[in-house]
Amino acid sequence: MSGPPVKRSLTLKGHRTSVSLEDEFWLEFRRLAERQEKPLNQLAAEIDAAREIDTGLASAIRVYVLNSLKEELST
Repeated sequence: MSGPPVKRSLTLKGHRTSVSLEDEFWLEFRRLAERQEKPLNQLAAEIDAAREIDTGLASAIRVYVLNSLKEELST
Protein backbone atom coordinates (compact mmCIF):
# COMPACT_ATOMS: atom_id res chain seq x y z
CA MET A 1 0.00 0.00 0.00
CA SER A 2 1.12 3.51 -0.74
CA GLY A 3 2.40 5.92 1.86
CA PRO A 4 0.99 9.39 2.34
CA PRO A 5 1.08 11.87 -0.54
CA VAL A 6 4.35 13.75 -0.97
CA LYS A 7 4.42 17.39 -2.06
CA ARG A 8 6.34 17.87 -5.32
CA SER A 9 7.06 21.00 -7.35
CA LEU A 10 6.09 21.69 -10.95
CA THR A 11 6.28 24.75 -13.17
CA LEU A 12 3.10 25.71 -15.03
CA LYS A 13 2.89 28.79 -17.22
CA GLY A 14 6.18 30.02 -15.74
CA HIS A 15 4.96 29.75 -12.13
CA ARG A 16 6.00 27.22 -9.53
CA THR A 17 3.23 25.15 -8.01
CA SER A 18 3.12 21.98 -6.00
CA VAL A 19 1.03 18.84 -6.05
CA SER A 20 0.73 16.17 -3.41
CA LEU A 21 0.86 12.71 -4.96
CA GLU A 22 1.56 9.25 -3.65
CA ASP A 23 4.86 7.76 -4.88
CA GLU A 24 3.10 5.25 -7.13
CA PHE A 25 1.17 7.97 -8.95
CA TRP A 26 4.24 10.18 -9.24
CA LEU A 27 6.39 7.40 -10.69
CA GLU A 28 3.71 6.43 -13.20
CA PHE A 29 3.17 10.09 -14.14
CA ARG A 30 6.92 10.41 -14.85
CA ARG A 31 6.87 7.18 -16.88
CA LEU A 32 3.97 8.44 -19.00
CA ALA A 33 5.79 11.71 -19.71
CA GLU A 34 8.88 9.77 -20.78
CA ARG A 35 6.83 7.46 -23.03
CA GLN A 36 5.26 10.48 -24.69
CA GLU A 37 8.70 12.12 -24.95
CA LYS A 38 7.44 15.20 -23.13
CA PRO A 39 8.95 17.11 -20.24
CA LEU A 40 7.04 16.44 -17.03
CA ASN A 41 6.05 20.11 -16.73
CA GLN A 42 4.60 20.07 -20.26
CA LEU A 43 2.42 17.04 -19.53
CA ALA A 44 1.33 18.63 -16.26
CA ALA A 45 0.43 21.84 -18.13
CA GLU A 46 -1.67 19.86 -20.63
CA ILE A 47 -3.51 18.11 -17.80
CA ASP A 48 -3.96 21.45 -16.03
CA ALA A 49 -5.44 23.06 -19.15
CA ALA A 50 -7.89 20.18 -19.68
CA ARG A 51 -9.18 19.86 -16.10
CA GLU A 52 -12.44 21.23 -14.82
CA ILE A 53 -12.16 24.41 -12.77
CA ASP A 54 -13.36 22.67 -9.60
CA THR A 55 -10.93 19.73 -9.95
CA GLY A 56 -7.59 20.00 -8.21
CA LEU A 57 -4.42 19.43 -10.19
CA ALA A 58 -3.34 16.42 -8.10
CA SER A 59 -6.73 14.78 -8.66
CA ALA A 60 -6.56 15.52 -12.38
CA ILE A 61 -3.11 13.90 -12.57
CA ARG A 62 -4.34 10.81 -10.70
CA VAL A 63 -7.29 10.43 -13.08
CA TYR A 64 -4.99 10.95 -16.08
CA VAL A 65 -2.65 8.23 -14.80
CA LEU A 66 -5.56 5.87 -14.13
CA ASN A 67 -7.13 6.43 -17.55
CA SER A 68 -3.76 5.99 -19.28
CA LEU A 69 -3.19 2.67 -17.52
CA LYS A 70 -6.70 1.51 -18.37
CA GLU A 71 -6.10 2.40 -22.01
CA GLU A 72 -2.81 0.50 -22.04
CA LEU A 73 -4.52 -2.59 -20.60
CA SER A 74 -7.29 -2.53 -23.20
CA THR A 75 -4.91 -2.51 -26.17
